[in-house]
Amino acid sequence: MRIVIQRVKNASVTIDNALHSSIGQGLLVLVGITQDDTEADVKWLAQKTVNLRIFDDENGVMNRSVMDVAGEVLAVSQFTLYASTKKGNRPSYIHAAGHDLAVPLYEAYCAEVGQLLGKEVKQGVFGAEMHVALVNDGPVTIIIDSHLKE
Repeated sequence: MRIVIQRVKNASVTIDNALHSSIGQGLLVLVGITQDDTEADVKWLAQKTVNLRIFDDENGVMNRSVMDVAGEVLAVSQFTLYASTKKGNRPSYIHAAGHDLAVPLYEAYCAEVGQLLGKEVKQGVFGAEMHVALVNDGPVTIIIDSHLKE
C-alpha cells in the first residue's frame, strides 16, 4: 500500500456537485493499493497515519500527531498512486489492485484508522469521479509505502 498524507486546515470531497464529506484540521490521506497488499499493510499504515508527528507543538516543532491535536482524517482511494510511467507518456495502472482486493483493504484501512483515532474517518467513494479540495497546512506532504517500510 502507498499513501500520501497531507496536513490540512480543511479538506472535502465533492461528487456530482454535492458535498460528500469534509473535515477541519487533520489529514487528507490518498490511499493506493497494489495486488500483493494484505491486512498487515493496512495495520502498519494505520499505525503510521495516526502516530506520525507532523503537527506543531507549542514551540513550533513538528512533534504532535493527529491524535494529539484531536484532528480528523479524510481518506480517498487513489489507484493512480501505482501509475507506471516507465514506457511512453500514458501511465499504466497494471500494478494497482483490482476492485475485489482494493475495496476491502481500503475499507479496512479506514476502519483501522478510525478505531485507533477514536472517531469516524471521513471517506470518498471508491471508484467515483471525485473533486477533492484542500488547504494544505505548511505545506506538509508525506509519502509512505508499506512495502518499503518508509
